[in-house]
Amino acid sequence: MDLYLKKHFMRKRKSLSSEWQLRFLNRLFRLLNNGYTLNEALEVIKWDKAMASTAERIIVHLKNGWPFDEALGKEQFDDSLTSYLYFSRANGNLKGSIEKAILLYEQRFKYIKKFQQTVRYPLILLVVFLILIFFIKQAVLPSFAELFFAGGHASSSISVSLFVFDLIIQCFLASVLLVIVTAILWKYIKHQLEIAQQIAIYRKIPFYRQYKQMKTSFYFATHVSSLLKTGVSMKDILHMLSAQNRLPILSHYAKQMIDELSKGMHITHLLTQLDFLDKQLSNIFQKNTDVGELQKDLTMFADFLTEELSRKIKKSITMMQPVFFIILAGFIITIYIMLMWPMFQLIKTI
Repeated sequence: MDLYLKKHFMRKRKSLSSEWQLRFLNRLFRLLNNGYTLNEALEVIKWDKAMASTAERIIVHLKNGWPFDEALGKEQFDDSLTSYLYFSRANGNLKGSIEKAILLYEQRFKYIKKFQQTVRYPLILLVVFLILIFFIKQAVLPSFAELFFAGGHASSSISVSLFVFDLIIQCFLASVLLVIVTAILWKYIKHQLEIAQQIAIYRKIPFYRQYKQMKTSFYFATHVSSLLKTGVSMKDILHMLSAQNRLPILSHYAKQMIDELSKGMHITHLLTQLDFLDKQLSNIFQKNTDVGELQKDLTMFADFLTEELSRKIKKSITMMQPVFFIILAGFIITIYIMLMWPMFQLIKTI
C-alpha cells in the first residue's frame, strides 16, 4: 500500500516551471564554479526552502547510483537540459555542460515568453470572435432565414448568400475545432508512435520540418564536436548518441548510421540520406580528415545554426500578430458583406 501511494504521488508531482529550473541550475553552476563538489553544492542548495526537497531527492538518486542527468530527469527537468548533461558522462566536464545547457535554455525561455506575450492578445480576440460567430449562427441566421423566406422576399441570390455565409461559419468553426482536437490527440499518441512514424509526420508539416532539421543538426554538430574534443572516436560517439533517449530523432539516426557503417557505407553519404540533418554536415565531414579540424568546423556550424535559428524564430514571432490580424480582418469583412448582401437584395425588391 505504501509503495502504491508513493508511486501515485510521484506521478502527481507537478512539473517544474522553466524559470525555476533555470534558477536551480544557475545556483548549482555558481557553486561548482566556486570550488564545491556536486554533492556539496546540492547540500548548500538545500538552504533554500523552496529548493530543499528537490535537492534532497537528487542527492538520494545520486546515492542510489543514478547519473546526474538521470537524477534531474526523475525530477521532471526538461529534456533539452538533461540531454546536454548526458554527454558530460563522456567528456567529464559537468560544469561546462551545465553552463552550455543554461545558455541555450535561457534563450529558449526568452522566446517562449515572447511568444506568449505575442499570442495573448490575438487569442483573446479569437475567443471573442468565436463567441460572436456562434451567436450569429445560432440566433442571427435563423432570424434572417425566417424574415426572407416567410415574407416571400427570398430570391435565388439571397438563398445563395445565406447558404455561403452558413458554410463559411461552419468551415471556420470546424477548422478551429480540428486544430484543437489534433493538438490534444497528438499530445497523447505521440509517444505511442515509432520514431520513424513521427519523422514521417514531421516531414509533411511545412515550416516546422525546417525548424526540426535545424534543431536536430544543431544537436548533432554540438554533441559530436564536444565529444571529439575529448578524444572519443566517431564510432563510440554514435553509440552514445544511439543510447540516449532525450533526443529520439538523433538516437534513431545514430542507430541507422551504426548499421550502415558496419556494411561499409561512408558517413558522408549517410548524412545526405537523413532528412532532418542539414546537407552541409556531409560537406563538413567530406572536407575534413583531421579530427581537430572536423571538431572546429562542427563547432562553428553549430554556432551558425544557433544564430540562424534565433533569427528565424524572432522573424516568425514578429510576423505572427500581423498575419493573424489580417486573417481575422478578412473573416470580419466577409461576414459583414454576407450579412449586408441579403439586406441590399431585399431593399431592391421593395
